[in-house]
Amino acid sequence: MNLPDPVDLAIPAFILLVFVEMVVARLRDRRRYCPRDTLTSLGLGFGSSVAGLLSAGMIYELAVWVHQFRLTGIPWTWWAFALCFLLDDLAYYIFHRFAHRVRWFWASHVIHHSSQHYNLSTALRQTWTGFFSLAFLFRLPLFLIGFPPAMVFFCAGLNLVYQFWIHTEMIGRMPRWFEAVMNTPSHHRVHHAVNPRYLDRNYAGVFIVWDRMFGTFEPESGDDRPRYGIVRQLGSFNLLWAAFHEWIGIARDLWTAPGWRNKLSYAFREPGWSHDGSRETSDILRARWRRSQGEGNDPVPPASTRITAIN
Repeated sequence: MNLPDPVDLAIPAFILLVFVEMVVARLRDRRRYCPRDTLTSLGLGFGSSVAGLLSAGMIYELAVWVHQFRLTGIPWTWWAFALCFLLDDLAYYIFHRFAHRVRWFWASHVIHHSSQHYNLSTALRQTWTGFFSLAFLFRLPLFLIGFPPAMVFFCAGLNLVYQFWIHTEMIGRMPRWFEAVMNTPSHHRVHHAVNPRYLDRNYAGVFIVWDRMFGTFEPESGDDRPRYGIVRQLGSFNLLWAAFHEWIGIARDLWTAPGWRNKLSYAFREPGWSHDGSRETSDILRARWRRSQGEGNDPVPPASTRITAIN
């Protein structure tokens, strides 16, 4: 069965809503939009679309090949679509968590976090190197279970379309029942924030219940307004630097690190890991913040066990 790509269909609405939010933001608070930052986001979004077109055929063929080894056949029914959407969102949560915990995946995902502004244009700031980083591997179990590739990719597209609207500061809190189950602008602002309390939290795509289940949920606090970007801010509107800066950082570390074990660790351990413990991690930042709040006396973890989501 041939299904349309929901993202392609939604792109005109994305662009329209960005301009609507831009106008509203200008009337309310000009700081919500920076023209150069917005152009960078749009450029990165366009580049991501081109990269997706170049790799889509190969990914689809791989999915079809894996699907031939499926455990069972899943029919084209409404309940299959619902179950596929749910499990695809779980697969996205797992991928997203790895994308913050493993530097190889973070090198692609960091593009999405590199803006210091949080608005609808930020949602369009997507990776150019997702195929290279092998992000598609996280959906392979769905094909092995028996979901048809076209169904999985359709549900994945719906997932991305849903995530567009949560990239805004124009919406405060949704009703309590909605906030309890679904990902919302409030929850996702936490995910994009670099405040120590918010690092490595709220990985959800559509359903925030995954974060609640797996211990990664953090509510937005009224007395700790989110600050956006990455801990070491990008400091540039250059498209190529935004797209590849973390890959360049990995290459530099691989070149200078002593020994193969350290070299591999710079690529596949947590972002921010260093062989000599010279880099601060999100665990260190959070522990320091908790001590400053009088919430505990968490010891600084040794270099070999530090975990971070931000390099």
